[in-house]
Amino acid sequence: MVAETRDKSGEQMVEGLDLGLLGDSIGPAVRHLRNLLTSRIVAAFEPYGLRSGSHSTMALIAANPGCSQSDIARNIGTDKSIVVAIVDDLEKNGLAERRRSTEDRRRNILTLTGKGSELMLELDSMGRTVEQPIRDALSPREVQQLIDLTRRAVDALMASEPD
Repeated sequence: MVAETRDKSGEQMVEGLDLGLLGDSIGPAVRHLRNLLTSRIVAAFEPYGLRSGSHSTMALIAANPGCSQSDIARNIGTDKSIVVAIVDDLEKNGLAERRRSTEDRRRNILTLTGKGSELMLELDSMGRTVEQPIRDALSPREVQQLIDLTRRAVDALMASEPD
């Protein structure tokens, strides 16, 4: 059944469907938030012509110079081949550099260029603008709690994966 309310003029407004079994399900709630954020981030970043996940990849490289593509894939929850494609694009655009590790020739180590660091900060600012309605709706403590709980949930799922 559709939940209905009335606006100030008395007009009927539809708020959404009764969620039924989904009302207390984590996956659909997180997916809905993710989909809304992702579509807005993709639109904001579109002028830069970068793949989805580029900002996250750049932020992880900046925070962890010398990290590997596998490290990034694990931390953003995506397949290694996707990270390879993202890093290929970043490298092609002069935003990141990939070098073979001197300790392990099978491993590439990653660093951002100066241009990449500047763009990462610009993208981060745009991303925070996209997130601002959430930050406005929640207290700073609740925002941090949302982030902390989401990370704990991710950690719990990763720890429960079969080897």
